[in-house]
Amino acid sequence: MTRTLGVDDLARSVRVAAGAQDGIRLRHALPDDDAGWVTCAALLATGLADWADRIADWLRREYGEAPDRVVAGYLVSWYLTVPAQIAALLFHTARRVPRVGPADLAVRFEADHPRPAEIAVLGDDFACLADDPAAGRPVATPVADDVALAALLRGRYAAHAARFVTALGTALGGRVRFGRHTLWAAATDALDGAFWRTGQFCGNESAGVANAALVLPAALAPFTSASTLRPTCGTDSADGWTRRRQSCCFHYVLRSGLGPCATCPRVCDR
Repeated sequence: MTRTLGVDDLARSVRVAAGAQDGIRLRHALPDDDAGWVTCAALLATGLADWADRIADWLRREYGEAPDRVVAGYLVSWYLTVPAQIAALLFHTARRVPRVGPADLAVRFEADHPRPAEIAVLGDDFACLADDPAAGRPVATPVADDVALAALLRGRYAAHAARFVTALGTALGGRVRFGRHTLWAAATDALDGAFWRTGQFCGNESAGVANAALVLPAALAPFTSASTLRPTCGTDSADGWTRRRQSCCFHYVLRSGLGPCATCPRVCDR
């Protein structure tokens, strides 16, 4: 079915956000041929264990082994990045927050890699600032200012992450168990990192950092910290940033000699 795009609708905002960066493939609504697409709701219901198997197969091809902690670490990071990145991109490029619940997002995987290759926003509703050109439309929920919009984004993302935390324990409980703090640390990292990447993708890293601080101004439960983005010391860049992760992807467990990531809490100075 061909969609008619309005000047101020969410479909156009998604198209603009997709075109403003090349870091992620993004679309609004599923294509007519939706083969290979799966909603986040379906993943949470029955798909996480199969996804973990695909990640394990990929790790064995790439590294010759697939420890359960690494499989789960990759799955947690890749899944939580989906709602986080969508929210960050639309907040950064349009000051709009779509619905990002499990039924509102879908992903598509490439045949040879278990990381989501493309993300679709399925709904038309969005929150926006009161001066947004579409604020008066039925699909829009206007709020007073950036702080209120950031709080709404934080709440919508947290609701999705909470569903994931529950589903992961059911799907992978027999393989590996991550504690609640570990999982919410990963959710915090995904959101903080998404704003950082969005700033980089869109050519204004500092704006991405400022948005991260707006959405994560403190350790607001259930998140485990405020944004940890900070200027990089000892570099030649006047606009260099780094962050301290709250969680670990466990890649260091692999016998690849790569060691921990530079921002890993195991090695990064506080």
